[in-house]
Amino acid sequence: MRTPAYAGSFYPSDKQKLEQTISSLTQKTKNTSFTVPSGKTLKALILPHAGYIYSGPTASYASLVLSENQFSKVILMGPDHRVGFSNCALTDTKAYETPLGFVRIHKDAAKLRNNKKLFKSIPVSDKYEHSIEVVLPFLQTYLNKFEIIPVVVGSVDYHALSEAINPLLDDNTLIVASSDLSHYLKYQDAVKKDNETISMVLNLEKDKLVKHDNSACGKIPVLTIMDFAGQFGWKPFLIHYSNSGDTAGERSRVVGYAAIAFYGEPYMKENNNVSSGLNEKQGQILVKLARQTIADKLGIKTNLGQILTSISEDISLKRKSGTFVTLKIHDQLRGCIGNLGDSETIIEGVKRNAINAAFNDHRFSPLIKQEFEDVEIEISILSEPKPLEYKDGKDLVKKLRPNVDGVIIRKGFASATFLPQVWEQLSRTEDFLTHLCIKAGLSSDEWKSSKLEVLTYNVQYFEEEK
Repeated sequence: MRTPAYAGSFYPSDKQKLEQTISSLTQKTKNTSFTVPSGKTLKALILPHAGYIYSGPTASYASLVLSENQFSKVILMGPDHRVGFSNCALTDTKAYETPLGFVRIHKDAAKLRNNKKLFKSIPVSDKYEHSIEVVLPFLQTYLNKFEIIPVVVGSVDYHALSEAINPLLDDNTLIVASSDLSHYLKYQDAVKKDNETISMVLNLEKDKLVKHDNSACGKIPVLTIMDFAGQFGWKPFLIHYSNSGDTAGERSRVVGYAAIAFYGEPYMKENNNVSSGLNEKQGQILVKLARQTIADKLGIKTNLGQILTSISEDISLKRKSGTFVTLKIHDQLRGCIGNLGDSETIIEGVKRNAINAAFNDHRFSPLIKQEFEDVEIEISILSEPKPLEYKDGKDLVKKLRPNVDGVIIRKGFASATFLPQVWEQLSRTEDFLTHLCIKAGLSSDEWKSSKLEVLTYNVQYFEEEK
């Protein structure tokens, strides 16, 4: 657990006082007119991270664009102020704690940890860095329930950072750059400098911002969002600007703050790991359906019967698609069965594969009643597999995308697949292919020595809420 280090200094340590503080700040934004762009969805935010008496009035303007349960995952990037390191720090704790409660670390953080060159655990940064912690209570207040990937950014190429994060983006994910603007200028000089910075952000002038001194302490997180904006066509909007001279500080030496929102179209990337477009609520309904199906087979009574009504009314779940059901006990595989084709509906596939994963996976004995409560269920919805053209083994390694591609290999009557989640255990492409060949009953180096038929697909997967 990453416990709060700045409660009582940057913001109140008492839960009730903190709630009152944020509520009071939020009330003052209500008369502001900000029109959400028609037909667009929120993709990213830039928010400040100073003490609440200074930057809180600007941070609270996030209330105009955030709503309860709007996002299930937040990638929160903040700059390193305390340590000094290259690349990025990514906590290995299970959750962040604030006076408002716990925020779990999202499972996708493990995918970034596989990139050991770019991401590493730095406990001293966990302990002392404030740029992540200070933003969290606002997100907890406005979003309510979500999980985070907290990235503390050191000296790193912003484009490399955006490339690493890219596969994790979907319509349930918000990216937040925690950043203040200019530091310790006189009031009028700060306003001029900050207006220049804001103009560069709004016009996506990355090259200018790179060279703009004393523009933002979170310059790299901001540039990373601007990189995405250029790639996906997001449009930025300034929601609010102020500096500490406007709030609680002297005007001879101020710090600037801005709240900027980025809006765009739903993700339609080729490498998007969201193949089905289901939301988290629909995913959890499918997880409950799988649990109910297994419980019925075991003769166990549950209180999940009401989900059948929700399913019967949801057209999206009647679409035909490949599905997989994965069972784990204490993080160890206990069964995994699925279908790659779209011969049956998502509902039908989940029910059939739940039974097969629990009772017909030849690698395991059939599930018994005593194990039922310990079983963790994951549902994967697959996109249509597409052939991958490649020249040789080296070219195949180059073309596969770790943490994105599910892979099917075929040779004669031999075939096997790994879901994209398997990259978490086999992060090197060579190891991934070696184990996949073994699974297919082929020699371990078959991918090097012969031309296999290779297909790739993407998945959207849902883990059972704990």
